[in-house]
Amino acid sequence: MTHPTRRRITITLTALTTTVLLTACSGGADPAAEDTGSVATERSAAEEVDEDGAHNDADTQFAQMMIVHHEGAIEMADLVVERGGTEEVRALGERIAAAQGPEIDLMSGWLAAWGEDMPGEAQHGAMDHAGMDMEGMDQGEAMTELEGLEGMELDRRFLELMIAHHRGAIEMAETHLADGENPDARELAGKVIDDQAREITEMRGLLDDL
Repeated sequence: MTHPTRRRITITLTALTTTVLLTACSGGADPAAEDTGSVATERSAAEEVDEDGAHNDADTQFAQMMIVHHEGAIEMADLVVERGGTEEVRALGERIAAAQGPEIDLMSGWLAAWGEDMPGEAQHGAMDHAGMDMEGMDQGEAMTELEGLEGMELDRRFLELMIAHHRGAIEMAETHLADGENPDARELAGKVIDDQAREITEMRGLLDDL
């Protein structure tokens, strides 16, 4: 025969066990655990944003300067598309403008996402003092010369100056690969090197045919 006191203790323990099991099954959660999970999730998201937006001064300068450089190339390309003397050179101008326009948009988006300034007068001025000139001419001087030419003469001078212009872009991209840290910017730098080296070879061939 079970002792009454021992029986009451057994019933109490059974009730407590049932209550704990029902609470667990009902989906009740420890608020502290919820807070811990929430903090972990927020921390993970923040780390992801920081990683995606990680950049250094070299990345910022690359984007700012390459935007200015691409704008100059498009200005030259648009002129030869309008007034060039050969279909091959006009087609090259169209391809240069079509390729570099979206890259300007891409780099502008990076600068906005990084909280950095878009290119200003400082970047435009620096282009003329950082090995980015074309046979001793800055962008304005090169455009003045090109605008005074027509037909085959324009084609030849455009090719000569654009080869120099592309070499400048390759130098900028190589510098960025050495110093930059943002993976997207580094990927674009590699693409610039490959694309513009290939176009330099093409332009030399076109010059030989003129």
